[in-house]
Amino acid sequence: MISDDIKINEETSMAGGHLPVMLEEAVGLLNVRPNHLYIDATAGAGGHLKRICQKAGSGKGIIAMDQDSLALHKLSVNSGPLANEIKFVHSNFANLKTALSDLDINTVDGGIIADLGISSNQLDDSQRGFSFQRQGPLDMRMNTNNRITAADLVNDLNETELANIIYKYGEERSSRAIAKAIIKNRPFANTSELANVVEKVVRYRGHKSKLHPATRTFQALRIAVNNELENLEIFLEQANSILTPGARLVIITFHSLEDRIVKRFFTHMASPCICPPRQPICTCNKKRELLIITPKPLIAGEQEILTNIRSRSAKLRAVEKLP
Repeated sequence: MISDDIKINEETSMAGGHLPVMLEEAVGLLNVRPNHLYIDATAGAGGHLKRICQKAGSGKGIIAMDQDSLALHKLSVNSGPLANEIKFVHSNFANLKTALSDLDINTVDGGIIADLGISSNQLDDSQRGFSFQRQGPLDMRMNTNNRITAADLVNDLNETELANIIYKYGEERSSRAIAKAIIKNRPFANTSELANVVEKVVRYRGHKSKLHPATRTFQALRIAVNNELENLEIFLEQANSILTPGARLVIITFHSLEDRIVKRFFTHMASPCICPPRQPICTCNKKRELLIITPKPLIAGEQEILTNIRSRSAKLRAVEKLP
């Protein structure tokens, strides 16, 4: 079941300001130590990053990475004296190894953290087109240098392609009907136009949910525009390959598709054998690469959820690199 990721972020942004989810739990699991290198691969507004800096002190350094150049610039300006301890890198985390290689870094001995949620600051900016509750252009690009926008998808793809995206990335039961309505009513120029069409379809089909009827469709388009799931898989592989023994990887997800990818990757890398269960002798020669620190994902407590409704759907998982 997919979570109400977008709706949660909408409510948080309207409450004012971005709050880092499970801040103490996430940074605690990262096991921050002085004189080690740490990377926030989705630095965003810098909530987790700043706490990492406070715990690490001066040492090998901290890297703040984000594909959103606007968010990264704002973070660098607002970091104050901490900016002297941070290297700011504009890059999608799927390009982690290349970005670090450009800094002459090949390994990470401290840890890497990634918060996969869309930030309240991005939702607050109507010109970014992430929100169905704010009228703006159908953009949804995390990296504004990328060519494809949500408008390109809804206005150019055929009905089958649209239905597949909405079903695969949004787990929307009405995906075919929504795609058909999009084709009938396009072209679309802004978020409100699209949300209104989707809302009519979902309400007509009588699906009952706490979510806004356009939530799943908007989430699906955003994931497709930014290649989020594919990039997550690439990032996990690259992060694992550059961690040294004892270093940790901490991931916060906000919907089931992301969490499923993270869980499967961690489980696979933590397994000493991938031979068929009934095979009497192991022939795979697989080696355990990761130790799972969180057998079950951590979730936010009641008090945090009351303070930051966005944390309600978050799941936190962590692993440690083995020798």
